[in-house]
Amino acid sequence: MKFEGIEKVSTGKFITRYDLHYKTVDNKDKIYEMISRNSDIKTIQDINNPKPDAVVLIIEDETHEHILINKEFRMAAGCWVYNFPAGLIDPGETPEIAAKRELQEETGLEMISIDDFIGESYSAIGFSNEKNVCVVGTARGTFKESTSTFEEIEPGWYSKAEVKELLKNNPFAARTQAYCYMWSRS
Repeated sequence: MKFEGIEKVSTGKFITRYDLHYKTVDNKDKIYEMISRNSDIKTIQDINNPKPDAVVLIIEDETHEHILINKEFRMAAGCWVYNFPAGLIDPGETPEIAAKRELQEETGLEMISIDDFIGESYSAIGFSNEKNVCVVGTARGTFKESTSTFEEIEPGWYSKAEVKELLKNNPFAARTQAYCYMWSRS
């Protein structure tokens, strides 16, 4: 594959769409469509996102018998989807600060410990260079309505048995589904 150039197609409030022009190994012209949180990609080097855009929260309760999963109405899917709490890292924030803020905003819960970080990963590598960092921790408190009127979120604590049942017939975000499958079997 030989990279030929980038064309900015459109810029929205949160994402920018690009066409990446390249030649295949058999010398055919191709266009790869992608989106990015970066609205100023000009080179192939710019595509390699240097830092995480968002946090994903993998949170257990204080007993470590329940995992936190949000049930969210996601416009891109047109339905309710089970997903870990997650959100963008605001300018000047560290992943730790963003994780605590997002947990509070989406669930009303208090982060009592951050126990680990799972290294950077891509949200949807098939069409985006958005990166996440997974924050693993423990939380407590009482659920409260999301502070955002742009999101419909129903947070809940789920046992391993409940997660196994949810996985059978409910749509999940891929990373949440994979992690919950393994967690429910441990």
